[in-house]
Amino acid sequence: MPLGCPFGTHRVIEPHGVFPQPAESLNNDFSTLYDNEILIDVEVLNIDSASFTQIKHEAGGLPGKIAQIILETVAQRGKQHNPVTGSGGMLIGKIKALGSALQNRPLNVGDRIATLVSLSLTPLHIEEILAVHKEVDQVEIRGEAILFESGIYAKLPDDLPQKLALAVLDVAGAPAQTAKIVKPGDTVVVIGGGGKSGLLCLHEACKRAGVTGQVIGISQSTAGVKRMKDSGLPVITLQGDACDALWVLREIKRLTDGKLADLTLNMVNIPRTELGSILATRDKGIVYFFSMATSFTAAALGAEGIGKDVTMLVGNGYTEGHAEIALAIMRENLPLRELYERTYA
Repeated sequence: MPLGCPFGTHRVIEPHGVFPQPAESLNNDFSTLYDNEILIDVEVLNIDSASFTQIKHEAGGLPGKIAQIILETVAQRGKQHNPVTGSGGMLIGKIKALGSALQNRPLNVGDRIATLVSLSLTPLHIEEILAVHKEVDQVEIRGEAILFESGIYAKLPDDLPQKLALAVLDVAGAPAQTAKIVKPGDTVVVIGGGGKSGLLCLHEACKRAGVTGQVIGISQSTAGVKRMKDSGLPVITLQGDACDALWVLREIKRLTDGKLADLTLNMVNIPRTELGSILATRDKGIVYFFSMATSFTAAALGAEGIGKDVTMLVGNGYTEGHAEIALAIMRENLPLRELYERTYA
């Protein structure tokens, strides 16, 4: 076969001229493989938290209905691209075939990898859904997927269980970005600190802010607060509804003597937490929105409406070294690793 576009536009069915992620549908017929594509035997889909939450709600929590919704989405779109949230997730599988132009990659047929690009841009064909693990947002399948030439991936480490590595790599961009933007002495607020991405961000925030900094974690649930306390991290925990922006403001003012946060990280998988994140942050501070549930319209207009001068960062699932940084947390923090294994793997 000839070379396809490195970014995968040759797999776009409609609309013409767009990239795979915003496309309505992709070609998921893998009977022929372009010379710069990697074919993967898929074992597990890790659905994005915002997407899986929406699917579970639509399905009434029924595993069979969750499976049906996923199968219908992939049949219609050629990818697991949630039409409501716009998000996808990532996958684990074994290399089935390498295009001839990619033979110099440090990959071999049979290698097990995790893709580090969204399922919302990954051509996917599902033969069968074997199991739905709704407590950890994972779905076991028999199927195949394509990784484009530009697609990034990580070989699964030998010292970590497969499902643990998948859970960590799914949100690897969040702790890596945290490591980049937290400075010694910073006051950091993590909204959704008891969740999958939030716990990893708490680790990096504590590590980077150091003994002169302050890290505050917010969770709506008792279970989330317990996870933060069990993480082995020096975190001040708060339980409450981050949708209540004035409550967030009052509590962060109280804990910081009115100075507010230098940096607020929003890791929740529900909407309407944008204004609370902004109000928690001092003028000239930074708000980092990682969640796909974020309305960037609400964030931008909300900041304008309350006259808040903050820098707002869009969560990027990729930053240099993100897989290595996220996996290293599991080796550095044994209580957090044990917590992750119990909760997400």
